[in-house]
Amino acid sequence: MLKCANAYTHEIDNPEAAFKEIKAQLDERITLQENSIGIIMCHPEFVNSDTLRYVCDHMLFEVVGITTPSQAVNNTTDEMILTVFVITSDDCQFKIGLAEGLDENITEPIKTAMEKTALKNCGYPALVLIFPPLILKYSGDSYVKAMQEFIPGIPIFGSIAIDDTLDFDLAETIYNGETYKNAMPFILCYGDINPRFIIGTFPEENALPYKGEITKSQGSLVHEINDMNALKYFESKGLVNNGILSDSFNLMPFVINHEKRTGYSVIRGLAMFTDDGTAVFRGDIDEGSEFSMLTYEFKDVLSTTQQKIELLNDLPDVNGALIFSCIGRRMMIMSTDPIIELDTVRDVIRPEIPFIASHVGGEICPLLVNDGVWANKYHNYSLIILVI
Repeated sequence: MLKCANAYTHEIDNPEAAFKEIKAQLDERITLQENSIGIIMCHPEFVNSDTLRYVCDHMLFEVVGITTPSQAVNNTTDEMILTVFVITSDDCQFKIGLAEGLDENITEPIKTAMEKTALKNCGYPALVLIFPPLILKYSGDSYVKAMQEFIPGIPIFGSIAIDDTLDFDLAETIYNGETYKNAMPFILCYGDINPRFIIGTFPEENALPYKGEITKSQGSLVHEINDMNALKYFESKGLVNNGILSDSFNLMPFVINHEKRTGYSVIRGLAMFTDDGTAVFRGDIDEGSEFSMLTYEFKDVLSTTQQKIELLNDLPDVNGALIFSCIGRRMMIMSTDPIIELDTVRDVIRPEIPFIASHVGGEICPLLVNDGVWANKYHNYSLIILVI
């Protein structure tokens, strides 16, 4: 059986006080069983002050995680906060690993790390949690595809490191107190874990009526839409000025029927255009997919969040939850209140469910497709929930 608990601190400049605060909360909320693991998330200021390292060094279990600009736990929502989410069990086992040196290649470092980390004679894990770095030349799908080569059919859940700067220069991943810009920590979870997943995004009904077709693409690079250069296509629709998606539109790229096998649709963040007019998206887009633009309003962010948390509340046997929301959703509501979505999570979730909710740079969450096999997917502009 699994048990979960969370703890937090706002203490940035006094590492000893920060650890004491976290330890006191955990001692009150949970008794550690034979096997324990921690997920730690914090604002980059906790890295700069050495508080993150001190807290990790004094924990009784190993921890991995990422930096984030804002978080919520049961008792509070804030930006300048460090949180720890603990999973402990007598029956399940946890093993953390680190895939290093991802600057030039993803697959080989992940293969090396998996071979080093996987528990022998235990078969495949029941769940894998991954926390990739933000490396702009890789789409989030790249990490998912590389990881599932070694754990086919196993659900993968996680998020990409982020921060609150314009260029995300301070985003780092965390592995036992060390921080990285080019390494991916992960957790292999073995045993009877029973993970359940919830995905919240904007409804397909919000898509504009016109549809294009992705006629030439390679991974996250879209060269042509309707046999037209991608940049020229966007310009022809009046959506791009001087190579930049117009700020005057509350629109985002939306790909319909992204995969014919699953009927899977997805929102994709548009990162930039190359010199030859290729559109660089933050996730892969298959050739043959239908393409449109999706409208959104402030209320759409909060309504989808509330609906999905209410769905979580109705599930049986909930020990805890990890909740990650795209940084793009935070940006949509920035002018009103950048953390109001996380306030909604905190206010709606059943108070007895321990959780952490964070804004992240990309969302990794599986879908259960019709043949009963987990299909691991990378999402943009979405809210994802792992329930254990």
